[in-house]
Amino acid sequence: MKFLVINGPNLNMLGQREPGIYGNLSYDELCRYIKREADNMGAEVELYQSNVEGEIINAIHGAKGKFDAVVINPGAYTHYSYAIFDAITAIGLPAVEVHISNIYKREEFRHKSVIAPACEGQISGLGLYGYILALNYLIHNEQKKESL
Repeated sequence: MKFLVINGPNLNMLGQREPGIYGNLSYDELCRYIKREADNMGAEVELYQSNVEGEIINAIHGAKGKFDAVVINPGAYTHYSYAIFDAITAIGLPAVEVHISNIYKREEFRHKSVIAPACEGQISGLGLYGYILALNYLIHNEQKKESL
């Protein structure tokens, strides 16, 4: 399977931004971790990060016909980007929303995701491992469909 992993605003600042919440690994280290774990699962990943909503939407649109599924950490766009919601629903690919921190233990405004209803599920608060769980779920779910 081939996955597009999208990271939204400020994820490029991992390791520098609030390490007590997001950890000490840099964005490049996160990318290497995801690629290594995907390779161990026999999957291929392409990673994309942008701080610009329209660029994220373009990346989602570009996933159709090229990838089997999308893993997305929309960052702060989680809470108000109906445009990203619409882009995910438009491409018809399975998607999983991921958050490094537990958004439900943080500020009240972070408790609501407008993206989650466009996704098969949401993983929140399990650190960087959430990306691996999302990939694992998507692989398992596809294998389950193929065996039916």
